[in-house]
Amino acid sequence: MTANTPRAKGTSRRTLLRTALGATASAAAAAGVLTAGAPRAAAARPRLPRLGRLNEQSAVRSLDLGDTRVTYVVDGAMELDPAGFLPAVPPAYWRDHPEALTPGGRIAASAGGVLVERGGRRLLIDVGLGANVLSPALGRSRGGALLDTLRALRVSPGSVDTVAFTHLHTDHTGLGFRPGRDHVLHKAFPRAAYRVAGAEWEPFWRGEIEVGAPSWDSFMVPMSRVLQPFDDGAEIWPGVTALITPGHSPGHTSYVVTDPGGHRLVVFGDAFHTPAQIANPAWPSGPDTDAAAVLRARRTLLAELRAPRTLGFAFHFGDQPFGRVVADRDGTLRWRPVPTGPRLPAPLNLP
Repeated sequence: MTANTPRAKGTSRRTLLRTALGATASAAAAAGVLTAGAPRAAAARPRLPRLGRLNEQSAVRSLDLGDTRVTYVVDGAMELDPAGFLPAVPPAYWRDHPEALTPGGRIAASAGGVLVERGGRRLLIDVGLGANVLSPALGRSRGGALLDTLRALRVSPGSVDTVAFTHLHTDHTGLGFRPGRDHVLHKAFPRAAYRVAGAEWEPFWRGEIEVGAPSWDSFMVPMSRVLQPFDDGAEIWPGVTALITPGHSPGHTSYVVTDPGGHRLVVFGDAFHTPAQIANPAWPSGPDTDAAAVLRARRTLLAELRAPRTLGFAFHFGDQPFGRVVADRDGTLRWRPVPTGPRLPAPLNLP
C-alpha cells in the first residue's frame, strides 16, 4: 500500500485510548483451542462486538494461540477508493457486495502493528501509518495513534524487543523513528532489534522503488544504521518464521507465528488487501510491483492458510482482521472472520 510522506498530523482520541482499557468475553473457538484474547488486567468492558464488520475501521483486538497472545495495535484509519486502489476488481463485484464498502462507497482499511507476546517477550510486526497520508488518488487516511494504543494496553515502547517489517511502504513504517531531545531521529522502540528482509531492503536502498517508499531522511537513513536483514525461512523471533512473498513489493514478507502447541497464525501483510482477493487471487492491487509474483505469492499463502490449526491476520480487512480460509462446496476459497477479544475501540476514524 502507498502513502505520501508526512504532511499532516493525525489527531487521536487520546483520552479514550488511555482510559478505555477493557475486558472481553473469554472464549472464541478455533478448533476449540484458540481463544479470543481478553486483557489480563480487566476494567470496564467496552461495548464492542467480538466479530466486527468488514466495512468499519478495526477495533484493537486480541487472539490467544495457546500461550501466545497476538493483538492488532491499531494506529490509524484508511478508506481506499475501489477504482483507484483495486482497478482489477470489476465494478459489478462491489454492486453485488455492498457489505464490503463503507456508506461512502470506500474500502475500510485500518493500519497498525501486530503485537506478539509470549514468555515475557514482545515482537511488533509493522508500525503503522504515523503522520503519513494516503495519496488522494488511492483514498484518504488519518494515523498516528500507535503509541497511544500501546499505552492504553499498558505496553511501553521499551518493552518491545523486536520490530519486524512486512514491507517498506509508508502505512507500515510510519512510527519507526522519532526525534529525540537532541533533534536526532531515534528508534521509537529503543531496545528493539529492527528487522527486514534483505530482498526488501536492497531495492529501496538503491532507489529502485518509488511507489510507496518511505521518507528517505525520516526512515531510510536512520533504518540503514540499525537494520538487521534476514533471508527467507529465517526465525526472526522465537516461533516466528519469515516467508518471503514478493510481488506487492520486491521482498514483501509474511510471518508464520507458531505456538509451542502447534497452532499457527499467518500474518500476510499486503499480499491481500480485501477478502475479495482470496476468492479471486488473480485480482492484483494497484500498487503491486509485480502482478505475476503476487499471484504466485497468494498461491503459496493460500496453501499455508489451508493447513490444519492455522489462522490468518489481515491488516486491511476492516474490523475482521483475524480469520481462516475455508472452501465453499464449489471449491471457492473464502475469508471467514473469527470472533476475537475487543480490547479498545478503533482509535481513529475518518469524518
